[in-house]
Amino acid sequence: MRDGVPPSSGDVLYLHDLRVDCIIGIWDWERQTRQTVVFDLDMGVDIRTAAATDDLRDTLDYKAVAKRVIAFVEGSEFHLVETLAERVADLILHEFPVPWLRLRLDKRGAIRGAGQVGLVIERHRTHP
Repeated sequence: MRDGVPPSSGDVLYLHDLRVDCIIGIWDWERQTRQTVVFDLDMGVDIRTAAATDDLRDTLDYKAVAKRVIAFVEGSEFHLVETLAERVADLILHEFPVPWLRLRLDKRGAIRGAGQVGLVIERHRTHP
């Protein structure tokens, strides 16, 4: 144990290809039209207790994560994907028992000729 936090098991629960429509962008037309952004979320978890008990209460409820992210993103109106990614990462780390996450945000159609454009961030919980 370090700083009262047990060592990570190295387990990852992932939620990929989560598509959400929102207002995102800096151009006038982007402020008028909802666009689809796509999230890939890799979240650190320790599944050992859940595997032993076979009980949803002992693991990360990825449906609850998805519903919360969808509700937040649908209600957002950020200019930058950087801001949206940071806010979603912060939401997950503060509302769910996730010590770290890797978030990939894809804003399809942002650049003509490019199939995918976006960013990847990794964040760690700063409090126990």
